[in-house]
Amino acid sequence: MNNHIKVKNFFLLTFLVIIWGIHWPLAKFSLNYSSPLLFSGLRLFIGGLILLIIAIPRYKMLRFKETWPIYFVSAFFNIILFYGLQTVGLNYLPAGLFTSIVYLQPVLMGIFSWIWLGESMHFLKFAGLILGFAGVGVICLGGLAGHISIIGVLLALCTAVSWAFGTVFMKRTAQKVDGTWLTTLHIIIGGLFLLALGTGTESWSSISWNIQFTLSLLFISIFVIAFGWLAFFTLVSSGEASKVSTYTFLIPVISILVSSFFLHEAVTINLFVGMIIVVLSIVLVNIKPKEKTSVSSA
Repeated sequence: MNNHIKVKNFFLLTFLVIIWGIHWPLAKFSLNYSSPLLFSGLRLFIGGLILLIIAIPRYKMLRFKETWPIYFVSAFFNIILFYGLQTVGLNYLPAGLFTSIVYLQPVLMGIFSWIWLGESMHFLKFAGLILGFAGVGVICLGGLAGHISIIGVLLALCTAVSWAFGTVFMKRTAQKVDGTWLTTLHIIIGGLFLLALGTGTESWSSISWNIQFTLSLLFISIFVIAFGWLAFFTLVSSGEASKVSTYTFLIPVISILVSSFFLHEAVTINLFVGMIIVVLSIVLVNIKPKEKTSVSSA
């Protein structure tokens, strides 16, 4: 990987971690003004339409008749299950605790990528994945006080599994479809499905179209959904999926910092200890073990 690509990936990772970190408390805030499925469907559909403007000039690369199953499978795991389960689940658990469970995903990604993508797995990498999840757990340990919803925990776990499967699927099919079209169509398909499901089970009149909700919806649709997923697909396609996913351990850190600043939630010593553990985990995952050199006899 040349320096230009490394710099590009660094900025994409930085953008992704910050934007997706902001997303969690912002989504929790937005649920005060909307029912979960309609909110999920709206932000996804709007984000998908924004991406469609970018994708249309690449219409020759769509090849929908040949590749349509890929779009629908990716939409099922990455969008319908991931966003549907998380938006409903946020009603059952504090955002920080729910996020910490969802970020079991990089550990699952490391295992799935090893099994299905043939990516390397060595002791330091595996230890880093486990350590990263432990760091997120330490960060959100304060959220374990009081009643814990079993339904919320199960929804968070299912969210993590669906995202891990979906990311592996994106990586496996990256060479078969155009990345911009995959990102665009799986978001639009998922958004339409959740909108239809929300229309059948929830009420549009429950949405409060005030300035706070509207700005939050637009911010999430543009930056979190449209540009965030485009950045994520670019990163997963250009590098090891498990290593890219490891950096997402930093997202709960951003989420809690944003929550503490805007929602006035307390920052504890757990945050600083957890941050150190997360950084150490990223270092371990990215260490390349020394290859054993064979000594040939003369």
